[in-house]
Amino acid sequence: MQIVSATHAKQNFAAILDQSQREPVRIQRHERDIAVLVSAAEYESIRQMRAQELIRLSDEMGRYAESQGMTDELLEQLLADEG
Repeated sequence: MQIVSATHAKQNFAAILDQSQREPVRIQRHERDIAVLVSAAEYESIRQMRAQELIRLSDEMGRYAESQGMTDELLEQLLADEG
């Protein structure tokens, strides 16, 4: 991963955009990471992985809740008690 200063990124934005199509580019200000520029395809891949992980965790928690006696009826009752 290429690491560039924010000043360099600003002065060479077109080249940094091109570079980000090949690999992520880490942008630093005062030697601290402030951003990572990635291609649109890479961003979409990351977004899809996060969505899949959320679905997996939700399914896992659903199975755990069922194993502990949670039912749709009980959930409806608990939610109605909140309102």
